[in-house]
Amino acid sequence: MTTTMRGAGGYYYYGGRYDAIVVGVGAMGSAALYHLARRGKRVLGLERFGIPHAMGSSHGHTRIIRLAYYEHPSYVVLLRRAYELWRELEREAGEQLLHITGSIDAGPEDSWVFRGSWESARMHELPHEVLTGSELHRRYPAYRLPKDHLALLQPEGGFLKPERCIVAHVMAAQARGAEVHAHEKVLEWGPSEGGGGVRVRTERGTYEAEKLILSAGAWMGELAPEALGGVAVAERQVLAWLQPQKPELFRPQNFPVFNLLVEEGRFYGFPVFGVPGFKFGKYHHLLEELGEPDRLDRQVHWRDEQMLREFAERYFPEGCGPTMDLQVCMFTNTQDNHFIIDLYPGLEQVVIASPCSGHGFKFASVVGEILADLADSGASRHDISLFRVGRFAPQRGVLSARASSRPPAGTAARLERRTVEAVAGKNGRLHRFPEAGEISAPW
Repeated sequence: MTTTMRGAGGYYYYGGRYDAIVVGVGAMGSAALYHLARRGKRVLGLERFGIPHAMGSSHGHTRIIRLAYYEHPSYVVLLRRAYELWRELEREAGEQLLHITGSIDAGPEDSWVFRGSWESARMHELPHEVLTGSELHRRYPAYRLPKDHLALLQPEGGFLKPERCIVAHVMAAQARGAEVHAHEKVLEWGPSEGGGGVRVRTERGTYEAEKLILSAGAWMGELAPEALGGVAVAERQVLAWLQPQKPELFRPQNFPVFNLLVEEGRFYGFPVFGVPGFKFGKYHHLLEELGEPDRLDRQVHWRDEQMLREFAERYFPEGCGPTMDLQVCMFTNTQDNHFIIDLYPGLEQVVIASPCSGHGFKFASVVGEILADLADSGASRHDISLFRVGRFAPQRGVLSARASSRPPAGTAARLERRTVEAVAGKNGRLHRFPEAGEISAPW
């Protein structure tokens, strides 16, 4: 039961006991809140910003979803379930959240982006086509890739509307009795006095619950410093929306979402949708911009736009018109760029979730189901062995954590070196992708 009282300055103060508390009501937290409420749990969601908000990694009108997955073939099984759950949420919300355009994963013939995507399509028997750069241009004239590049076209790719997905999950959870508090920052959490539950203190109150889910995105290193400090590191990203000179080439029916590995780095993009402009960005935007989420530069500068425009001018010249918008968001990167989904070391009543590294939103629907499983029973029917926090050798036996911690000294430099190596083409090893020599040619 929740208690509410009005204190000095007009602020409302709260308290109460729940079956579960979810800290961070963004992509993953809102989905976890929904799945717990769907199971009849008394659940509280705590969010330091608004719902939705533009301070993290879940804004910008569109997020890519794709089945062919060069990051690791094992993600495909989770993606199949994610698609099912997104469609269920659409039916419940009464609005379209997922739009199908097809997806392009392209790069040099021996690149890990093309070959990893093709391997996942072959392994999971996904419908697909392999096109040369010239063939891709004839099919989709907006694309101007080098003629010798190869592109995997998978027809079921597309994009999600991230803000509306979060709202849909939250409202569906509230309809089932979930309680949500926005603009309420968590200050401290730890086990309850008896040791079996948890206690969470915020700016506005103190709460208790049987289980706790930490899903605070770029702030996970601060909320769980002993487990994730220096492991989940925030990185500044910039997105551009440019007005196409030939708008008809960039409509959803004529322009698949893309992931491209080119000479300048790895880029992703979308058709024009919802707001003016063809949207795109670069993974690990300017490489060096890593650190604490509250200290990252939120302003857009000329160098951001210049780098993005140079990419568009070369590979999408008909899309390189006037700038419509430039926005800053964040990635939260792990050392191997895979997710973290696990029980907190030494505290089985606490679940940690950091699906991250720039490719997590599409999984939110199924990650919410997984987090609810872990909070319910400590296990999930989904295989999450790739995402265990133990692969980073965290400290064990931790009994509490305060929401105030900086990454260890040198974290940014180490992650920057890993990022540079990734751009240099060594991600096959870092991501555990299939090596090029392990994949037979698809033609």
